[in-house]
Amino acid sequence: MKHLKHLYVQVLIGLALGITVGHYWPEFGAALKPLGDGFVKLVKMMIAPIVFCTIVSGITSLNDSKEIGKTLLKSMGLFYVLTILALFTGLAAVMLLQPGHGMHIDPAHLDASVAAKFGNKAPQGFTEFALHIIPHSFFGAFAEGEVLPVLLLAVLCGFGLTRIGQAARPVLDSIDGFSHMLFAAFGFIMKLAPLGAFGAMAFTVGRYGIKSIGSLGLLIGTFYVACIFFVAVVLGLLARMHGFKLWQLMRYIREELLVVLGTSSSEPVLPRLLVKLERLGCKKGVVGLVLPTGYSFNLDGTAIYLTLASMFIAQACDITLSWAQIFSMLGVMLLTSKGAAGVTGSGFVALVATLTVMPDLPVAGVALIVGIDRFMSEARALTSTISNAVACIVVSIWENACDRETLQRELGVDYGRTEEALEEDGAGIVPTPAGTLPVSALH
Repeated sequence: MKHLKHLYVQVLIGLALGITVGHYWPEFGAALKPLGDGFVKLVKMMIAPIVFCTIVSGITSLNDSKEIGKTLLKSMGLFYVLTILALFTGLAAVMLLQPGHGMHIDPAHLDASVAAKFGNKAPQGFTEFALHIIPHSFFGAFAEGEVLPVLLLAVLCGFGLTRIGQAARPVLDSIDGFSHMLFAAFGFIMKLAPLGAFGAMAFTVGRYGIKSIGSLGLLIGTFYVACIFFVAVVLGLLARMHGFKLWQLMRYIREELLVVLGTSSSEPVLPRLLVKLERLGCKKGVVGLVLPTGYSFNLDGTAIYLTLASMFIAQACDITLSWAQIFSMLGVMLLTSKGAAGVTGSGFVALVATLTVMPDLPVAGVALIVGIDRFMSEARALTSTISNAVACIVVSIWENACDRETLQRELGVDYGRTEEALEEDGAGIVPTPAGTLPVSALH
């Protein structure tokens, strides 16, 4: 019974119950969708202010604008390298296994209304993407609930506070107190994670059914194989090169990964990851800059999905693409994969955005995979979450902002004991210096 106190056990139970209800009572399971949606909305309302406070505190703790710029530059460089590797991983998997071969679909018979439904959400180019980052007003950045406008606003405010010296202290103290309050409230919301996972999984299985994935099972299998390869090989090697083991990191954040699995979204775990990565020994300023930025610029699960889904449509419709066309498509995906929100369905929107600027592929081809997209969204979110956690640690090591002893100690300890210790020590919010993140967010 002691293990039932752990969040990951509760989420596992919620997932199992959701699958059972969705399979045996599909109509009732499909009607439980508001449980999952409600949980994600509760979390999303906390994301913008938490990201703002974290980044402002992080920038002011670094004190050196050159150090901040160097950290962001290294982060973006790593993000683009990982995205390119993810794109080629998806391309290699789909060309090797060819899940769409032999389907002989006539594009004229596809339902174009599916693509039209999402077309108005698809970004049209780099200029629009760049302008979209700029909020209409200070509070508009928070009202829109998107990470990138809040990120821009937080960076500007952080730099502004570093310029005014001691006059910034009252503001930083207020931000610190506000941050404590947000994380305490977020701790209450996370207690609803098992219920959210239950509702989301019941809806997925009840709405689409386990049997519905049979005809397109090879596509789903190919995608999961590609994601597993990317995580195990690419991220595993990256972690090993920097002195830590990927499986230990995944064990350390397993509660967060189960929440991502249950909700098909990486956003609900962002606040917890911020705290946990700092507990690993990564400097709070680097964590506050790298992790939220990665949520928009390091969506490797989406990158794998884009190449695999696009090439699947080409194979299914008997369209042969030249290498020039393929590399052109990869260049487009390098842009469309950036800025997609870490919520359910954002990868599908990015796919439509890609196909709208690719004259060689029918946009209506998305109708082939819209029914199974939900079954692939879990792997997209999981891959991106793991990648961002690894990238944050790697950049911290590059910047000499990671305590290696703390990293090895935290990754090596028994996780259940760690959680119990946190629960014993965390009855309330532990006072911390201005700008730090409260441990109580883990509970």
